[in-house]
Amino acid sequence: MEKDLSNYRRVYQKSELSKKEVSDNPMELFQKWFYEVEQFGGDTEANAMTISTIGSDGYPKNRVVLLKKYTWEGFIFYTNYNSEKGKAIDKNPNVCLSFFWHNIERQVIIKGKAEKISKNLSDGYFESRPDGSKLGAWASDQSEPVPSRNYLDERLASFEKKFQNKEIPRPKHWGGYIVKPISIEFWQGRPNRMHDRIRYKLQEDFDWKIDRLAP
Repeated sequence: MEKDLSNYRRVYQKSELSKKEVSDNPMELFQKWFYEVEQFGGDTEANAMTISTIGSDGYPKNRVVLLKKYTWEGFIFYTNYNSEKGKAIDKNPNVCLSFFWHNIERQVIIKGKAEKISKNLSDGYFESRPDGSKLGAWASDQSEPVPSRNYLDERLASFEKKFQNKEIPRPKHWGGYIVKPISIEFWQGRPNRMHDRIRYKLQEDFDWKIDRLAP
């Protein structure tokens, strides 16, 4: 099998990013960009992000998860703590997050350390989820091999019966992580592949060093 993709090209020319115009704190710029992609980007899930972890086999693995909150401190998402990504984070909390908003020709790449958020914060978010999503958190042993789709459907049905007309509590194996950034890079597509790249790096005094990188 072979397919030549060398002619897949497009011109990036929708915006620019000047070092003189960026904020001292990268979270301010992230908030501005996130607002712009929500309002003008046309992406249906602006909060979809790729998270990269290093597994026990030594290989990196990427998957898309949903950002559920961002604060001055970092980026919060939720998952099964016993999943492949949860086990990887437990052994090596260094992760990378990335957003790609193709409609406005922007990327954000975040390096940081992931840590579990408090139980009460995970409880609060879990309570806001639809019942079907709550039951799914109980029914799925995420990342584990299963014999069939029917097995999953039967697991879900069993928990539907167990919690019928009852409050569905948060499983102890499910909750949130916050990724506290040490580096955030903002990438704006430009013509002739001369893209704008502005990187913030956290310093020992907790100020951010801002550099322009070559495309």
